[in-house]
Amino acid sequence: MPVPAVDAGVLERGGVRLALTGPVATITLDRPDVLNAQTPATWQALRHIGEQLDPDVRVVVVRGAGRAFSAGLDRRMFTGEPVDGEPGGLPGMLALPPAEADARIASYQAGFTWLSDPARVTIAAVQGHAIGAGFQLALACDFRVLTEDAQFCMAETGLGLVPDLGGTLPLVRLVGYSRAAEICVTSRRVPADESLRIGLANSVVPAADLDTAVEALVASVLKPMAGAVTETLALVASAASGVPLADQLAAERAAQLRRIRSLAELMSAQG
Repeated sequence: MPVPAVDAGVLERGGVRLALTGPVATITLDRPDVLNAQTPATWQALRHIGEQLDPDVRVVVVRGAGRAFSAGLDRRMFTGEPVDGEPGGLPGMLALPPAEADARIASYQAGFTWLSDPARVTIAAVQGHAIGAGFQLALACDFRVLTEDAQFCMAETGLGLVPDLGGTLPLVRLVGYSRAAEICVTSRRVPADESLRIGLANSVVPAADLDTAVEALVASVLKPMAGAVTETLALVASAASGVPLADQLAAERAAQLRRIRSLAELMSAQG
């Protein structure tokens, strides 16, 4: 049975907007007045979408409204004032029992990690700044299409923190340990042309062409059969995790047999 549609009211409260067009879902961070800075409500809304999105959705596009993808954490998260009903922002974590603080961060991470599920293809359409949590949100996606003015920055270390929204693993997978460590530790800005060169970006386009480029990529990933795409994404993710060759070959065999069985069933139903 299909999962019920996401409640638009929840999305509005989190500054997140969802649009569904056939098999494509577009998630927009919609706080352009603060460059789409993120709060716990943002992560709750993202998590809710991931939990409730209809299984027939094959592609998810994540983007930001206005001139930036996301400038990272809302400044209020650092001041100790209440944010989205949670007292104390980041400093308030110190007042929580360790297990509760751990669970709270885990709930934040869940807003990002579902984007790497091979059940669907995820695409980050990045313009302007993608800083800290914004960078990690883009990293959670399978593909990244950047505008020429886009800049990535893992700002957490410069603030005395660490990246904790799931961004370190995909960053290392994309660019390798040494470069990932340098990007994180120095908190430097990585421009679009360098992102393309080192593998952070799949493509870089003029700002005026971002929508067209994303639409073309969406069309390309919708052409193959859904099951073949899901199985292939799972295999690529498995290979990227460094599994032994024998395990990867076994996974390929099992996936191929599932696909052959599925195709046979489809041909039988059509015949």
